[in-house]
Amino acid sequence: MSENRINIQPQELTTFRPESIDSSTKISRMGSGSIGGKASGLSFIEKTINSYFTVNKFPPISINIPRFIVIATDYFDQFIKENNLDSVVQSNMSDEYIAHAFGQKKLPKELIENLKAYISTVKLPLAVRSSSLLEDAMYEPFAGVYATKMVPNNQSDAESRLEKLKEAIKFVYASTFFRAARDYHRAINRSTSEEKMAVIIQDVVGRQFNGRYYPDISGVARSYNFYPIGSAKPDEGVVSLALGLGKTIVEGGQVWSYSPAYPRINPPVGEAGELLKVTQTKFWAVNMRKPSVTNPMHESEYLIAGQLTDAEADGSLPHVASTYRPQDDRIIMGIGATGPRIVTFAPILIGGKIPLNELMIDLLHICEKALNNQVEIEFAVSLESKPELTAHFGFLQVRPMVVSEAVIDVTSEIMSSEDALVASDKAMGNGQNEFIKDIIYVNPNTFNAKNTKQIAQELALFNRRMVDDGLPYLLIGFGRWGSSDPWLGIPVNWGQISGAKAIVEATMPKMDVDLSQGAHFFHNMTSFQISYFSVNHHGKYSIQWDWLENQELVHKSEFVRHVRISKPLKVKVDGRSGRGVILK
Repeated sequence: MSENRINIQPQELTTFRPESIDSSTKISRMGSGSIGGKASGLSFIEKTINSYFTVNKFPPISINIPRFIVIATDYFDQFIKENNLDSVVQSNMSDEYIAHAFGQKKLPKELIENLKAYISTVKLPLAVRSSSLLEDAMYEPFAGVYATKMVPNNQSDAESRLEKLKEAIKFVYASTFFRAARDYHRAINRSTSEEKMAVIIQDVVGRQFNGRYYPDISGVARSYNFYPIGSAKPDEGVVSLALGLGKTIVEGGQVWSYSPAYPRINPPVGEAGELLKVTQTKFWAVNMRKPSVTNPMHESEYLIAGQLTDAEADGSLPHVASTYRPQDDRIIMGIGATGPRIVTFAPILIGGKIPLNELMIDLLHICEKALNNQVEIEFAVSLESKPELTAHFGFLQVRPMVVSEAVIDVTSEIMSSEDALVASDKAMGNGQNEFIKDIIYVNPNTFNAKNTKQIAQELALFNRRMVDDGLPYLLIGFGRWGSSDPWLGIPVNWGQISGAKAIVEATMPKMDVDLSQGAHFFHNMTSFQISYFSVNHHGKYSIQWDWLENQELVHKSEFVRHVRISKPLKVKVDGRSGRGVILK
């Protein structure tokens, strides 16, 4: 393993051969090029897990890497060359144009023959995932930049299943050149021509319920917690759980987060009933029915959102939910009582239905030791209740985290001073800088949650100018940055704000939400060592909006303002205490 990334050589994986398909082979490759960062990470950790779990320490949980094939980068190169796509990838065309152009072309003949043999033996839903050359490096992680497309793989004939798989592969190929990726490349001073795409085709962990296929639990665990609560310590880590596909977590939806050292402690709310406002209300699944509209150019073509009432009808709530009793403001574990359901995972974390938390502690320790670094892992769990409760734990991804060890002091006096433009006791990161003179902020006087999608588009234009001009900036906005739910925050992707070197998340009466939880968003911030401040309008500290209003205006749009100051801001974050300040 190199200092910054896991690097598994292609020849270390079994070569896929159509004439001798072995269903017992867990990992194999098509092609002879690189397998990319994500596939390297999975291959590396699979060996670690197999050597560690020679005996099942956590019955009734079985632990493995879901079976996958990786299509190496030489097929990507061949696809681009054979279809004369150089002019398309070097153009500045829209994502839709690029996706359509790629979708109309043919994959290499040898690859199609391999895929035909593969799809004839696989009947589970499949996740078609990116695994690029640059993906999952420590300081250039590309988390969430490229596409993942789920396909139900349930058509009656193999030829139809093959066509849908080919469409998904070409879509992932095309995402290498989408706007978010190009902006990201530019922000880290990389040329898009340096990038090559390998593709992972992996079994989706889950079960089928009433035309929906999804895991009972998806999760992201980090061995370092930038937002510890109560008695929890940063190095005790944090786990975020959700019902259904992990899209809810990685895109910043409502999830259940806890410290592995204190799995019984609920999020800090005033009354039990308030948990209804801060916990999961919908979940994502693969749509196993015929979609009402097919669109091969859309990443979520085969995904469907369900409500908790759907999950209860499916029978997937008993082991992950609790019930709120409004008559006495109490939370009752399980769904035996009458009342609104809350996804708390209490039957597992408190009731001990399966030793999931004990497994998480062990896995984080194993991965930290194997990578010699703090880590972030993604996983999914499928439960089976008959004849007794068992669990299949699928390990989906491991990435190194970046945690600075610099000692920075941020005193209460500095945070309360007149010089503090922004102060927060919920800051993320560690370190300081004095090079930011530009501030881009969402105008609090015109902000409304119904406009967050337009705000995201406006911010993308500001960001593009700043990146082109090489100007780092402070970004200030409302709600959860990067949330997939526009009513919880501004639904930007990373490429739309990639030039920001410090980010502030603020609340206001009409946008009063909890801290961000998006795994991809957080991983990019920590890897790029970007300071992140969360400022609650109910809290002790506030943003000096009047001062911002009076600075030199460079540009403005309907909802966003760009101002410039004469001397750089001083940004300081103390990762030990979680306190941060931005001084004028």
